[in-house]
Amino acid sequence: MTILASLTKQKKHLSFTALIDSMTSFFNNIKDERQPAKCDYSLHDVLMSAFSCMYFQDPSLAEFQKRLQEEQHINNLATLFGVKNIPKNTQLRDILDEIPPEKLAPIFKDFFNRLRRHKHLEDYAIFPNTLLCAIDGTQYHRSKDIHCEQCLHKEHKTAEITYSHAVLQGAIMHPDKKQVLPVMPEAIANTDGSDKQDCESKAAKRFIKNLRQDHPRQGFLIVGDGLMSHQPMIESFINEGAHFLFVAKPGDHKYRFESLDGFPELASYQFVDEKGRTHYYRWKNKVPLHGGENAIKVNFFEYILKNEDGKITYRNSWVTDINMSRHNIVEMARAGRCRWKIENECFNTLKNQGYYITHNYGHGKKHLSYNMYLLTLLAFYFHQIFELTDGAYQACRKKLGSKKYMWEVFRGSIRLLIFESWEQLMDFVLHREKYEEITLAKRA
Repeated sequence: MTILASLTKQKKHLSFTALIDSMTSFFNNIKDERQPAKCDYSLHDVLMSAFSCMYFQDPSLAEFQKRLQEEQHINNLATLFGVKNIPKNTQLRDILDEIPPEKLAPIFKDFFNRLRRHKHLEDYAIFPNTLLCAIDGTQYHRSKDIHCEQCLHKEHKTAEITYSHAVLQGAIMHPDKKQVLPVMPEAIANTDGSDKQDCESKAAKRFIKNLRQDHPRQGFLIVGDGLMSHQPMIESFINEGAHFLFVAKPGDHKYRFESLDGFPELASYQFVDEKGRTHYYRWKNKVPLHGGENAIKVNFFEYILKNEDGKITYRNSWVTDINMSRHNIVEMARAGRCRWKIENECFNTLKNQGYYITHNYGHGKKHLSYNMYLLTLLAFYFHQIFELTDGAYQACRKKLGSKKYMWEVFRGSIRLLIFESWEQLMDFVLHREKYEEITLAKRA
């Protein structure tokens, strides 16, 4: 049964239809290296079928829609995602395995530019024309048996080897914004022919270079953990024209902290908030990062939070290239603390809230595992954009209470009915009684 179309006002440039059309254009522009006579499924249909599973958070969606098509000769993969021929799972995995992951990078850039052009990123600016981009590494595949040439490997004392895939992920965020906006990640993978394994630090250098190339006019403040706060990494970020804000812990920077204790003129500021908590800051500009020759000069600051009883509940310190002062110390500390969002709002959501980021879709020999990660990340990007800009999506969240239940309702709806658009599906969820009245009227 096909539901009648409904009218739902959308921001056209960031509507489901606009974003899907954009993806379709990029998918169709990927050069197909296969022999045409042996191609039963287009690259578009393969990529979009896989994406639809990630979008609806249902790894079995393609098989279900295949059965629906056999019964009704139409399916929601066709009406919502423009898929003409649904590939079988084995063929889908084999074809995805051969697609270079960098072919998906322009989609992330396009979505970013759509948000920027229509002023949606202005509220994310931590400083004028400067976006906060937190980076961190995460693992999305781990096995003692399944592996490929790109896998990282770790040999244990027991002589067992663990194989894994990981990425250096970046996301645009703001202390006052719940939504995080992912950018194209950098794979941490053994692909360069080197005897040494790839690592998070190497990936971070590649990441910032690619980010600056994609968005040369956009300023970035890159926020990272203590792994990043060493001179070669800092110089790489400065050379790419990006600001940095990296955690600097006493254990990793003994010289820095010992030398700071010898400076009585360290600037400081503190205040007590309405809950009785004390916020204490101290900082010093233009200090050597370490005690060696040619040490780079950085700006150091520290933040301590004490509860009403005087007990320290949070303490951290950072180094940055931004000159510290009373005017920006509070905002910089908030930016530093904001880094947790990439773990909680991004990685935790992808791993534990229905996106199946660590689900085994088949490992492949080349790019299957990473391509499935990227398609999942793009589905997450869609949802973050809708949470930020789409009134109907926000209304669905409010009506249904939780993300998990909302997607259960969406999946249940498409298992029973054919929808002409995503907007129509949301309208059905919001106003089901209206469609029941239409159905009763037709029967009468």
